[in-house]
Amino acid sequence: MNIDSFEQLTDRIGRLRLRRCGSTPALTIFVVYAPTSNYDEEEVEAFYMDLERFYREDHTFFKVIIGDFNAKIGPRRSSEERHIGTHGLEWNEQGERLSEFIMATKTIHGNSQFQKPHSQRWTWESPNGEYHNEIDHIIVNRKFCLTDVAVVPKFYT
Repeated sequence: MNIDSFEQLTDRIGRLRLRRCGSTPALTIFVVYAPTSNYDEEEVEAFYMDLERFYREDHTFFKVIIGDFNAKIGPRRSSEERHIGTHGLEWNEQGERLSEFIMATKTIHGNSQFQKPHSQRWTWESPNGEYHNEIDHIIVNRKFCLTDVAVVPKFYT
């Protein structure tokens, strides 16, 4: 695949388009950094409205949204939550808002689709090392795109 384009859509949303052959992009990857719970609800809502608009305006066959959502998504709680898998850790308010976005866009929450030990799930650690949370997420528009989702505990460059 070749890079077709990269755009910074907002301060919190970027879009990378890849193409395989021809002029039509085959894959779009949205990279995001959502506001934390310390931000006003209006700013959080504006972020999700922007993300949904950019997502819906994009017509590539494969779409992936990846990034720091500052959200915790637990396991599926009801049959209506088909977009959420059964292997999440826990829920918080930001996770509820992310779940609403996923349901509205009919996408799939990748992290919760695969059973993993806790050490391969958390993406944030408190400064004292006592607390660990899974706040970075992978969302796809086609479930068969994913064969696994796990956190790499150490990355050496």
